[in-house]
Amino acid sequence: MDLAEALPLGELAAAFAALPVFPLFDTAYFIVSVLYLKYEPGAVEMSRKSPFASWLCAMLHCFGSYILADLLLGEAPIGYFSHNSSVILATAVWYLIFFCPMNLFYKCVSFLPVKLVFVAMKEVVRVRKIAAGVHHAHHLYHHGWFVMMATGWVKGSGVALMSNFEQLLRGVWKPETNEILHMSFPTKASLYGTVLFTLQQTHWLPISEANLIFFFTMFMIVCKVFMTATHSHASPFAPLENLVCPVLFGSVSSGHPSHHHDHHGASHEVSHPPPPPPPPAKSKEELNEGTRKRKAKKAE
Repeated sequence: MDLAEALPLGELAAAFAALPVFPLFDTAYFIVSVLYLKYEPGAVEMSRKSPFASWLCAMLHCFGSYILADLLLGEAPIGYFSHNSSVILATAVWYLIFFCPMNLFYKCVSFLPVKLVFVAMKEVVRVRKIAAGVHHAHHLYHHGWFVMMATGWVKGSGVALMSNFEQLLRGVWKPETNEILHMSFPTKASLYGTVLFTLQQTHWLPISEANLIFFFTMFMIVCKVFMTATHSHASPFAPLENLVCPVLFGSVSSGHPSHHHDHHGASHEVSHPPPPPPPPAKSKEELNEGTRKRKAKKAE
């Protein structure tokens, strides 16, 4: 039995799930994606020096999730580029954001109230991509739970997961910014969301796909719009993670293990001999003798 049947949201959720995302929501998705590219250091200079490299980076920001999902499923990673209308629309957005006279288009779409609308619309597309990725993987691997979760995850956050490769196109190499090591909120939310959609697809979660899309989209919109409006990077999952993770995985120790200290302590003793003992203090007679000699030298 669907948990949301008792609520008067069934028809609204069904209509929302059936809402087409092209071209309106896709345009918002492309605008926000290319905006984040322009925020990267050196992105504007690169667009002047190498427009083709800038265009490739923009296409990765717009379609990276499709490319990565196709690679996971053994399909042609360039297959999505057969959608000419989507590629042309993304290219038009890239050109207007980077090369519009007097930066008029960029100033309009980066104006905070307008940008918040686009951010909310982008989350609609993100959740649809997660649901579509899980559904597609379920069709190919009916009992492959981990395949469904992996496909839905990269569909929702493929751009972030490919960030190191995108940085190489811009001539930047920052392996310490690996998204898996330092997950942002969209990446974590996509991971948790794909678990929910996998449970729903395998009938372990008693809720319809339309209702799950509706509720999870509302959650993503509220969180992402609030974080964008307040310029916050704090994850709403942090309080729960701080409670659960130390119990399940242990806490990070502030110091090193004792055997680590012993090993390095021994090596330091071998490689660095102890400093020589300080010279003995001079007696009073020696000090007086030294003073007399200095006075005699001055007199000479």
